Amino acid sequence: MRPEDFQAPQMGRPKKGLGRFGFWYFDPAPIPRDLDLSVDTVMALSAADTALGRLAGVARLLRDPHHLVRPYVVREALASSRIEGTQASLSDVFQAVASGSSPTDNNVLEVQNYIRAMDRGLELLVELPLSLRVIRTIHETLLQDVRGREKRPGEFRETPVWIGSPTDAPDNATFVPPLTEEMLEALRDWELFANDNPRMPLLIRVRLR
Repeated sequence: MRPEDFQAPQMGRPKKGLGRFGFWYFDPAPIPRDLDLSVDTVMALSAADTALGRLAGVARLLRDPHHLVRPYVVREALASSRIEGTQASLSDVFQAVASGSSPTDNNVLEVQNYIRAMDRGLELLVELPLSLRVIRTIHETLLQDVRGREKRPGEFRETPVWIGSPTDAPDNATFVPPLTEEMLEALRDWELFANDNPRMPLLIRVRLR
């Protein structure tokens, strides 16, 4: 990871570890609780709020708004799973749902787990605040019976990870996330931010979350 590539200290900074962790990694800054918004941003937020209001109005006319939202959840699950190398098409997923049987293709099963994880998270948020407990439960659902299930589902990692290394080493990786200590500190900060209702527009809060 090249430290000179990181030019936004308000978002975090590159940091070099010690000992066996003697490589550069990204140390995120605390989430801001206050922002100065430009006129263009305020106008864009106004347009977005109006569009969301119209969508909410349409949803109230439907007997089951779930049917309107579900295809977008599936598309998001497909996009997210492809980051991990999963190969499945939209038609593959819908065919598996329509058949009502358990898919034999692990790629489809991984996408279905993304959808189940989303559903499980929404169920938990009815009674629980957005929290690390909820995240761990979602993660456990995500890895049920699929690739990666041996990697402690429902638990936070305790070893470094990295992205884009031609030699599978952090020294020449494109990006190295924070080490465990900084990761847990950032997660605790996120949990506080998610529940302390900072004085900023909801759409901005969602984006920062």
